[in-house]
Amino acid sequence: MKIKKQILCPERLRRIPGQFSWIDQRLVRDRHLQHCDHRALALYLVLVTVADLEGLSYYSEPTLERMLNMERGQLLHARAQLVQAGLVAYRKPLYQVLSLELPLEGGGVPEPAVSTRAGQSLPVGDILRRIIGGES
Repeated sequence: MKIKKQILCPERLRRIPGQFSWIDQRLVRDRHLQHCDHRALALYLVLVTVADLEGLSYYSEPTLERMLNMERGQLLHARAQLVQAGLVAYRKPLYQVLSLELPLEGGGVPEPAVSTRAGQSLPVGDILRRIIGGES
């Protein structure tokens, strides 16, 4: 049986924000989340939210501990899980949220797959390339 979706609260309909950030659906689809506990996932949510276009952010440990209500050891363990899972890189003071695509042999990076499924957001660069290049 197919479920018919309908908006439950139209006055609070989610819109894509003007600032840069997104959460990749492949985190769920490709089961990346199964390698991390809830503290690591909370840290990941903060990092993907505050990261710049290159995935970089530099929130300090004390700031992240306060934001996430974690003790130092919990934060360090959460960060280690994200690094081990290949979701972030860390070199004090910088975090980098990593692409979910693995590098190609020879060091290249694959182009991300672009989907036009309804309800799925696209990076602004992809949208602009489609407009300028006349792709549909």
